[in-house]
Amino acid sequence: MNEETIRRAITRIAHEILEKNQGVKDLVLIGIRRRGVPLALRLQQKIQEIEGVQVPLGALDITLYRDDLTTLDVQPVIHKTEVPFSLTKKTVVLVDDVLYTGRTVRAALDALIDIGRPQAIQLAVLIDRGHRELPIRADFVGKNVPTSKREVISVRVAEVDGEEGVSIQDMAE
Repeated sequence: MNEETIRRAITRIAHEILEKNQGVKDLVLIGIRRRGVPLALRLQQKIQEIEGVQVPLGALDITLYRDDLTTLDVQPVIHKTEVPFSLTKKTVVLVDDVLYTGRTVRAALDALIDIGRPQAIQLAVLIDRGHRELPIRADFVGKNVPTSKREVISVRVAEVDGEEGVSIQDMAE
C-alpha cells in the first residue's frame, strides 16, 4: 500500500464505522501505541469531516499486558496510556495497524477493561494478515493480506516513521 491506498482505506473504514454504529453517539476511538494511534487520529479527522463531530480519541499502551513481556527486553519501554474520558456506556473502536496472531488485541482488551467497562468494543485494523492464534477478528479492515508465517508486514506512517507505506518482507532472505 502507498499513501493514497492508505488514505482510501481510512476513508472506507470511517464510513463503515459510522454505518455500523449509526453515527457517532457514544463512540470513542482508542489507538494501540505505536502506529494505531496515528491511524486512530486519521479516523477521528475523517469522521469529523463526514459528520461534523469530533469523536473522543485515546491512546493505549499495552506493554505490561503482553504475554511475551519477559522475552521483549530486560527493561521494556513503557509509554503513556491516555484515555481522558469515561468508557462507561461507550462503544470503543480499538485501532491498530496489523492484526496477526490476536495477542496484541487480547492485551489491549485487558488494558481497556482495567480502565472501564465499555458497552461494546470493536476492532479496526489497517492490515489483517491472518494466522490467528486466538479467536479474535476485526470488525473493520483496510486490506486483507494473506501471508506466510515467515513473512513480516511493515506498516510505516508519517507521524512515526517519516514516510507512508505498507510492505511485506520475507524473513528467509
